[in-house]
Amino acid sequence: MLPYIITGYELRIEDVAEVARQNRPVELAPEALERIKVCRKMVERKILAREIMYGINTGIGEFSETILNDDQVKDFQKYLIYNHAAGIGYPAPLEYVRGAMLGRINVHAKGRSGIRPEITLTLIEMLNKGVTPFVCQKGSVGASGDLAPMAQIALLLMGEGEAYYKGELLNGSEAMKRAGIVVPGLEARDGLGTINGSNVLTAMSALFIYDAERFLKQTEIAAAMSLEALKANMGPYNEKIHEVRGFKGAVRSAKAIQKMISGGDLAEKRVKSKVQDAYSMRSTPQVIGAAHDAIAYARSQVEIELNGVGDNPIFFPEEDLQLSGANFQGTPVSLPMDMAGAAITMVCVLSERRMNRLNNPALSAGLPAFLTKGAGMFSGLMLSQYTADMQITEQRILSAPASIMSIPAAADQEDFVSMGMNTAIKNFQIMDNAYGILGIEYMAAAQALDFREYKFGAGVSKAKEVIRKYVDFLDIDRPLYKDHTVMQELVKSCEILNEVEILIGKLD
Repeated sequence: MLPYIITGYELRIEDVAEVARQNRPVELAPEALERIKVCRKMVERKILAREIMYGINTGIGEFSETILNDDQVKDFQKYLIYNHAAGIGYPAPLEYVRGAMLGRINVHAKGRSGIRPEITLTLIEMLNKGVTPFVCQKGSVGASGDLAPMAQIALLLMGEGEAYYKGELLNGSEAMKRAGIVVPGLEARDGLGTINGSNVLTAMSALFIYDAERFLKQTEIAAAMSLEALKANMGPYNEKIHEVRGFKGAVRSAKAIQKMISGGDLAEKRVKSKVQDAYSMRSTPQVIGAAHDAIAYARSQVEIELNGVGDNPIFFPEEDLQLSGANFQGTPVSLPMDMAGAAITMVCVLSERRMNRLNNPALSAGLPAFLTKGAGMFSGLMLSQYTADMQITEQRILSAPASIMSIPAAADQEDFVSMGMNTAIKNFQIMDNAYGILGIEYMAAAQALDFREYKFGAGVSKAKEVIRKYVDFLDIDRPLYKDHTVMQELVKSCEILNEVEILIGKLD
């Protein structure tokens, strides 16, 4: 895999996923390195001139009015990292940490952070040689940056903390030594320039969006399967209906579902349908489409943040100027990401409603009750709905927006915070449930299709074929917990999506 060239510009969500998950190597563009050097020279001139600069020769937060003497300036960066490395609990997944490191390097590449180039180059070495700091997932309030988790990354720059290397958790100095990375130490500005951005929650949000876009395409595959099984009236999926309203997501979703059923008897109107179906069957493009649009907006905001200067203070070497502000504030990411999480919950509610219709003999267009041949003796997929419902309830609880949950900190100096880390954490919990809920609809739809004797669309047939590699037709009752878990993992793997798109083309 060719290295990703870090320029400070055009970092996409796909790039974050490749570096964070697939260990794609990275390189710093020469022009970016030059910008870092120019900015650092400016900072060093200002330090020698004893110009007052926040977080360099002053304290931080409530102590920002405290001026440090020359001896204190040197030690301040070390103690800054020590007192900010104050997270708690279990480690964040390595992909979150790698994504955050990439994001921070991209900020540095702008040449407005004032750090020494050795800091940025060391972070690049750590990515490329597989030294990933141990970072507690909890501790950030998403303002002044993700200070607690980023400080655990910065500990490695002093040869301290802990890190994973070749599958082993080591103390920081040992991990760096084994990887052959020189510990750069921290000098004036280096510590705060490493931690003062919302890079962890932004990296997590980027990975969530990457997953969410693929999940939404899978909801369209599952919907198409259920619609075929329920003998849906496909008139509401005519793209003209959605084009005259104008929402791009709805147009896209209607086209994707039509593509899935193309060539089958339902699409060719050889199956008798009702004049008008219930909303859970009729309004799927509007609902999944709205989720597509929400995720697209969240993507735009996250990619702005990935390529922006999230730091404080910010330096403008071309004007010999330094400005202190609040570009570390996580709200521009946490607010759209709250919406993104709620969008995933919303489409899962719709999925469960279609699954309910498959189970309910009063609503299923002639399918057997609970999709079993032996109703009474057997309960079929009755309890599968319970499992889906439990997960939806958890999703609904988690969909409360964290971005309105600010709690003041730092003696009210930081009196409004984004709580964006809470958003990022709960979104992955929402997605974990989403895989399970959609897996149950897939399982129910495949079961229902096995009771039908007409021809299905090629996309629907392929999806059912993949499912049957992992879960057998439920002829007589059996414990279903293994099937549910296998289906959850199958959805997460995107195998159904990949196989369907190989056959019929992209569902974009």
